[in-house]
Amino acid sequence: MERHRTRPAQYGTRRGGPPVPPQDRGADGRTGAALARAPKAVARAAAARRPAPVRPSGPPPPRTVRRMPNPRLTGLGGGLFCAALMLALGFLDGLLFGASRTFYGVLFLPVCVLTAVWVRRCDLLTAPIVVPIAFAVGLTAVADGGDGLTGRLTGFVTALATEAGWLYGGTLIAGTTALVRRVRLMRRRAAARGRATA
Repeated sequence: MERHRTRPAQYGTRRGGPPVPPQDRGADGRTGAALARAPKAVARAAAARRPAPVRPSGPPPPRTVRRMPNPRLTGLGGGLFCAALMLALGFLDGLLFGASRTFYGVLFLPVCVLTAVWVRRCDLLTAPIVVPIAFAVGLTAVADGGDGLTGRLTGFVTALATEAGWLYGGTLIAGTTALVRRVRLMRRRAAARGRATA
């Protein structure tokens, strides 16, 4: 009698062993293990295609330039600074140039500018007041002094009268610088109020 052979199922139980579960397949026919390895493979491929960082071949960028000192002095501090500096310059003038009052007057002008620039905004009006006092303090080092207190006082008054041009010039420079700073400050405040109200 002829027997018909039956084909075993593809996913059936094997003889003598535990059943083997069928492998999960994705929409494109790949198995679960292949799907799990796919993101890693894509990441490695993207890293391989990423271009290497290009280093600049030109000179290194220049360093930041240091700013000039910009201190802010009070009215009293500005007066002490100006007086101490003029006294030091007076002694230096006496040692190097034989107490030349013309050289002393020339040095007085930039000191007036520095005092008016470095004083605080709220103390701008003190700049043209302290510079004449500082001029007189430093003038004691270059004035011709006689014997005794009377001689020294006479030499100081004479030097102050003969060098009045430098005194007026320095005071005018300090007052003008302070006035310019004051006008600019008022304009900035007006512009800030205009932007706030707009």
